[in-house]
Amino acid sequence: MGGVTEENRKKALKEILKQLHEGVPPEQVKERFRQFIEGVSSLEIARIEQELISEGISREEIQRLCDVHLAVFREQLERQRLEAAPTSPIGILLEEHRMLQQITQKLSVLAEKVQTAENLEDVKEELEQLRHVAEELLDAEKHYLREENVLFPVLERHGITEPPAIMWMEHNQLREKKKQLRSLLENAATINFQDFKRQLGELANAINAVLDSHIFKENNILFPTSQRVVTEQEWASVRADFDEIGYCCFTPKHLTEKPTEKPLVEAKAAAEGMLHFETGTLTKEEVEAILNTLPVDITFVDKDDSVKFFNKAEKRVFVRTKAVLGRKVQLCHPQKSIHVVNRILEAFKKDEKDVAEFWINVGGRLIHIRYLAVRDKNGKYLGTMEVTQDITDLKKIEGEKRLLDWEG
Repeated sequence: MGGVTEENRKKALKEILKQLHEGVPPEQVKERFRQFIEGVSSLEIARIEQELISEGISREEIQRLCDVHLAVFREQLERQRLEAAPTSPIGILLEEHRMLQQITQKLSVLAEKVQTAENLEDVKEELEQLRHVAEELLDAEKHYLREENVLFPVLERHGITEPPAIMWMEHNQLREKKKQLRSLLENAATINFQDFKRQLGELANAINAVLDSHIFKENNILFPTSQRVVTEQEWASVRADFDEIGYCCFTPKHLTEKPTEKPLVEAKAAAEGMLHFETGTLTKEEVEAILNTLPVDITFVDKDDSVKFFNKAEKRVFVRTKAVLGRKVQLCHPQKSIHVVNRILEAFKKDEKDVAEFWINVGGRLIHIRYLAVRDKNGKYLGTMEVTQDITDLKKIEGEKRLLDWEG
């Protein structure tokens, strides 16, 4: 089939995925379309997934389909070895994947040991190790945050939107499973031991299965796609944003240490002009410092729903990086909550509402979130401001405090 054009290959590959979706056995499809598989790139798979979604197949279906169609593409993909500098963003993510798989292997071994025990007393040491493993798995959160808030937005700018959305869905599945694991281990003493063993075995198997499949997709499809479309300049910015979010307890330090750089001699910019407001005059530097000093997180979305600004408060509740600037706000939220975001924005634009507020618990802290319509003097809609505040300590305030209690 030497005359297969790229367009024909895409049609054939889309047909493979559709047939798999309809229940045709993977081996049958693989043999029938083997000649079309040769030369397929990760970027083509990513594009095809997007075309299928545009034709009406849901993200959930594509996610389930991914596991099946990867069986078809696995051999081809594994021959395309991914090369990345160890200290590059992709190099760091790859190493974190390797460490995560070591941690989940340890989880499986410990869970197996627990299965052979008669009672909780026999596995005290294993339980302690399991709790440590659970904490390590939960500490992978920064790995997910770096992908979701830095890598995914960059890919979206290059038109790669669906594969990141599916990976984000899998992140949320893993988050839920890991929380269940921690909860199970914390309550081990209060659960019937046979039930505990069964739940532990099921969770260990589920976490291993989802993580292994997820890592294979990212290593063999998402990351190679990233290397094809992201520019060198963008990678430098990605690495800076990675550093700002931070790394996991298991991320090797030598990969993330900042290289010693010679100070850059920059030409002095012209004196900054003053910004004149109705209630005063400030320099740009003062405005920025004031916004960053506010004890709240602020994010501003313009009238076209694009993220235009966020402050850098000292202790942000939710991660924000410069990679989100220009990103549609709908892409910054999980699929399940997009309809709520759109409803709020629509009401603000129609001048039906001016505020929407929520409060949630995050890590034992009470977080208050407000969406405020931003309008000019004439009431014209300019955008929406999200204000997030940790109000845990504020809720504890009672009575009065009139004296300064500084020491010294």
